[in-house]
Amino acid sequence: MKSESSAEPLFVVGMWRSGTSLLYALLNQHPQISLMYEGELPLLWPLFMSGKGKSDWARRWNFWNGAVTRHQMDTKLKSEPVDFPSAIELAYRGYAGDKAIWGCKSPNYYDSMTRLAELFPRARFIVIWRNPLDICRSIARAGEGPSWFKKRGMLLRGLLGYERMKVEFDRLQKMNVRIHELQYEELVREPGNTMQGVCNFLEIVFDPKMVSLRDADRSAIYEGEHHQMVNSERIVSNRKREEVLTPEFRQKVARYVGYWHSKYKGSWPHGLQQLDGEQVGGWEHAIDDFRYRVMRLFDRSKVIAFCYFPLPLLRGYRFLKYRNVLPQAYTIARS
Repeated sequence: MKSESSAEPLFVVGMWRSGTSLLYALLNQHPQISLMYEGELPLLWPLFMSGKGKSDWARRWNFWNGAVTRHQMDTKLKSEPVDFPSAIELAYRGYAGDKAIWGCKSPNYYDSMTRLAELFPRARFIVIWRNPLDICRSIARAGEGPSWFKKRGMLLRGLLGYERMKVEFDRLQKMNVRIHELQYEELVREPGNTMQGVCNFLEIVFDPKMVSLRDADRSAIYEGEHHQMVNSERIVSNRKREEVLTPEFRQKVARYVGYWHSKYKGSWPHGLQQLDGEQVGGWEHAIDDFRYRVMRLFDRSKVIAFCYFPLPLLRGYRFLKYRNVLPQAYTIARS
């Protein structure tokens, strides 16, 4: 589904638990920027396989993750028979209104950035990196409560997904896509310099509000303890907390970091030193990669189901799955 669109959306991407919500909140403090929070309409591409969207594509999108309701677009968006890029632009630009910079932030674009660039050749991307060990720690902590992160295999998804995001990032660079990268650790330590760099990339004047969460709009953000930081008034670095990863998994992460250092000649992951001489072996990587691919295939099969199964059946499935969970305690998007 390649597009000749001249639209210039902005996509903010990072692995789960890497600070994308914080970055989203700071970006939307600028008077010229209005991004959707995990709108994720591009993930529902099966709705547009016939060339034009299904007659109920907006309703199914809202059922998928509540994006229409969360962004208070219920009366603004109708299921018009448009093609895929036009539907994305209709939704995201419609939410932005008269703001010059429109688009979406979502970690779930981490392995589909090249597809987005093909749909929107003039799109811009901001990619945020974080120490993969801290990403996995944060995933584990978020999974301690009733949330999407309790799903089986989330740590492996996060670790292998981090590598996949690097592959997508390199492809964007080869495609000469406009892309800006930053480090989570630098964002929380020096938000002024980091956001100034973002404004330079976006070719807009820096606004001092972008270094503070005071009065930030969080209305579209899912509820949950794992969003505690973005719901605060101040940007704070990670405090010391009890270790949640097993020694075995920490060693696995170290082996992957060693492997990536060797593969990318020390240039990636950024700011990390190889902890020891060990690297992930061929068999371990192959097995992990196979498990990761199976899990992602399962994830994508659920997308197709949500696009085509009758909505009453999907509602019944969701009710049964979450009947013992408070509605605000889980992310309905990913069921």
